[in-house]
This record gives sequence, C-alpha cells and structure tokens, in this order.
Amino acid sequence: MVNIGQFNRLTVTKLVNFGVYLDAGEHDNILLPRRDVPPDCKVGDKLHVFIYHDSEDRLIATTRKPLAMVGDTRLLKVKDTGPFGAFLDWGLDKDLLVPFGQQRRPMEVGHSYVVHLYIDEYTERVVASSKLNHFLSETADQFQANQEVDLLVCQRTDIGYKAVINQTHLGVIFTADLLQPLKIGEKLKGYIKQIRADGKIDLSLQLQGQEVRDQLADLILEHLRTHGGVSDLTDKSTPEDIYRQYQVSKGNYKKAIGGLYKKRLIHIEKDCIRLSN
Repeated sequence: MVNIGQFNRLTVTKLVNFGVYLDAGEHDNILLPRRDVPPDCKVGDKLHVFIYHDSEDRLIATTRKPLAMVGDTRLLKVKDTGPFGAFLDWGLDKDLLVPFGQQRRPMEVGHSYVVHLYIDEYTERVVASSKLNHFLSETADQFQANQEVDLLVCQRTDIGYKAVINQTHLGVIFTADLLQPLKIGEKLKGYIKQIRADGKIDLSLQLQGQEVRDQLADLILEHLRTHGGVSDLTDKSTPEDIYRQYQVSKGNYKKAIGGLYKKRLIHIEKDCIRLSN
C-alpha cells in the first residue's frame, strides 16, 4: 500500500529513458522522473520516495523532500491564487492547493500562513487547510503543568496568540505571559501552564510555580538594592521592558512584585517600586 503525501520505500520495476517505474501495489507503477533517479539505479533497487499527484493528476514520485507532508502543520507561502483556491509553495513542482472552503480568511499572494496538510477524501490529493481546529484538538487531559512542549505560533487573537502544541493540539499564550513579541510561524519551546476546567490549554513561555516566582523575587530585590532602592518597572510597564530586564513575562513579574508587596518588602507607587524602609 502506498501512502500518498508521505515517503514510501518502493521497488524499481522498470528502467525507461525518462525515468524509472516503481511498484506501487494497488496503484500499479508510479514514475520517478529521470532527474530524481539515483546514479547506477537498477531493477530491484528499493528507493525512498515521496508520492503526490502531478499537474495531470497522476501519482508521481520524487526523491526531493517537500517542506511539509500529510499530517504536518507548517508555515507556507502563497505563490498564486485561482478559481479553486490558493496555491502554496511546498518545495515541489506542483504547488499545494488550499481550497477556498479551507481558508480561515482569504489568502493573499506573497503572504505566509500556518496550514495543516491532509488527504482530500474525494480526490485523494494532498491539500491544506488554515482552519487548524478542524484537525487539531483544542482540549486535552494528557498534558501536565510545566510540561515542556514544542510550539508553532499560528494565530494572533484579542487575548494573545494561538499555538500548535507538538503538532497535535492547539493552545493559547495570553498577552500577560508573553516574554517578547511573537511572529506567526515562529517555532519555540514552551510549557503547559494549565488545563482549564473546560479542557482548554493555556500555555506559557517559561516555567511556572512558587519556586520560579521566589527566584524572580530575589532578583527584583537585588536589583532594587543596587539601584538606590528604586525601579521604574511597575505592573504597568510593557512586557518588552520587563523581559529586557528579567527575561520573564509581565504576568510572572506582576505576581512576583505582588508577593513582595504582601510581605511588605516593597512599596508599589504610580511610576515606580521602592524598597521598604
């Protein structure tokens, strides 16, 4: 059985002057064009090839690695648009279609979008969708707080950013938990902040917990002691200014100075914080 949109290991059955044919089982023979045929290739060799449909809707093989495969969620750029949708550059001769019905918002040439690749059930062709919630779960119970995960930033929202988690789920990074401005398509390490009662996933770009906040509180006190007991970083400061000084999110900074205030170690004023006498 051949897996379309994936790499397959197929046997060479015939050599022709324009390439070689590969045994594809129920799909008969699939052509590997001459430009992709390895030197000294012969009948019986097994080749590692990617299978997709060419511009004439025939299955074809290539030894080139595409930018994304079926099941992947990736940032890809729009090369063109047409009557059926947008066409993305995925590193192969035939561009990747995103049907209009699978576009979260109309795609524009030259812009890049995070999309999920899948097999269309009617045409059996590889296509893509920017409606990620149709393919990735937005709820979970298998993650643990402070678990490290791989993130792919996929969407800006009113409350922060949505991100793909380990290529399987979607979660939210709230604005207050940002360490610095993010870019759509950016890949980074992150952490599970919490799983809410409704199963939705909150994310953080740094570890959470009392130990982390205690370490940050010590850094704030040390900074105040070495700067005349005063700092102009308050709970109203920008996330960028806070990150520049402490490499933490605004949310964690606010919690840390709130804890110091409750212990009466600092005063929080309108435009600064001060060490208590």
